[in-house]
Amino acid sequence: MQMEIGRTSRLGNREVNQDRLGAFVSEQGALLVLGDGLGGRPGGDVAAQALIDTIETELGLHPLPAEDPPRFLRELLRRAHRAVLLSGQEQEPPLAPGTTAVLGLVQNGQAWWAHVGDSRVYLFRDGLPIYRTQDHSYVEQLYQAGRISLSKRQGHPMRNFVTQCIGLNPGEPQVTISNSIALQEGDVLLLCSDGFWEPLDDALIGSSLASGSLRDNIDKLAERAEQASYPQSDNTSAVAARIISLQQPQPNPRQTSQRRSDVNTLDGAIEEIERAIKAYEDEMK
Repeated sequence: MQMEIGRTSRLGNREVNQDRLGAFVSEQGALLVLGDGLGGRPGGDVAAQALIDTIETELGLHPLPAEDPPRFLRELLRRAHRAVLLSGQEQEPPLAPGTTAVLGLVQNGQAWWAHVGDSRVYLFRDGLPIYRTQDHSYVEQLYQAGRISLSKRQGHPMRNFVTQCIGLNPGEPQVTISNSIALQEGDVLLLCSDGFWEPLDDALIGSSLASGSLRDNIDKLAERAEQASYPQSDNTSAVAARIISLQQPQPNPRQTSQRRSDVNTLDGAIEEIERAIKAYEDEMK
């Protein structure tokens, strides 16, 4: 499987960038990660960094492909939650930091994702958003219950109030995990913070990422989101993967030849030992 990766993270009209992101790619797949440290509380950047560090450490111990993707994603976020709580306690004075978290896993021609908070995962196909996570936020709950309209949701004074997060409180957060989705070539999996998605239309995002350089286009969208929110723009971050090819990588012919040579050498050694045993079997009785 071949993928193109794009990422961006802009400060906006903030003193500190509390967003963190990562893209961990190998021949066996990719895991995209994004965290948006909770604003209005100290240590949001600490929490988001602890999320990324935990994922990187766990991937070193348990590389892709994941045997049970939903369980794998849930366990990653459970460990990240504990790591964020610990990182807060290690500060002087101790803090109770929190962060949103989104993970996007791509392997074996399929995708899974998990999220906590109001950072989002999108899957775009032919420029259209065919999947999107549902925010863990107070305003999203009001909207889903039919208590506010879409227009009121976008400008609601509590639109940044999340109902779930990683860290902050000892109790483990509610994690939403997708079913497996069969990918097609050209699909774009996007993870982004609310500073990225909120000022932009979903259709605009999809059409902008459908072709051309993913890295350049994702950066242009972040700049556009930043300008649209000026002078109140939030940290604006996103990381995305475009599926170039679903074909699995072919083994290197040289490596294959070397493996065959190793096998032949081993077979020859075994035959030599067997001949020696047969030749001296009478003396060994």
